[in-house]
Amino acid sequence: MHTAQVKKVTHIAIASAALLLFVAQPTARAELPAPVHAKVEQYKKKLVTWATDPVVVKAAQEANAKEGGLEPGMTNSKWDDLAEHDAKVTRFQTSGAGKLLTKLEQDKGISKLYLRDTKGNLVASGTNKPLIFNNSTKPPFINGMKGVWAAGEVKPDPTSQVKGVHVAVPVVDGGKIIGVLHTSVVAD
Repeated sequence: MHTAQVKKVTHIAIASAALLLFVAQPTARAELPAPVHAKVEQYKKKLVTWATDPVVVKAAQEANAKEGGLEPGMTNSKWDDLAEHDAKVTRFQTSGAGKLLTKLEQDKGISKLYLRDTKGNLVASGTNKPLIFNNSTKPPFINGMKGVWAAGEVKPDPTSQVKGVHVAVPVVDGGKIIGVLHTSVVAD
């Protein structure tokens, strides 16, 4: 090898090693302030309890049993076009599960409350229209399908615009995850 080729290979090796070291470093992440962390932990427990309510479990079961969920053919773009008071929107608030979520949402420590089926489709909502109908690609759904989860940051909620921390828990029936209940815990 010529000297120029050796230098080029050496530079590539050094650059590759530096890139590997950078990629291998854990991502620095700010911790939640202690009072917010304590509040999030409190709401994780509440959501786990709420997710066992027979009305919630039954609604998730029924949604999963229907091909295409409770609103077959609904897409996020179609959902976005619906007015907040459209019958297709309000039915998720006025169903038995929707009424329960609305009642639970009276707890001023949260800014929203949604129930999703195993595909991420909306099953029930509290007092507001979710920004999206299907959130199967979003962290609250993905992580909630794996277990009790909370985001590690405070940020404005996309739907309510209230600063909070997303929390999600699985809805379980007979040891099987059948949906996700999720909220945003208000960060005072």
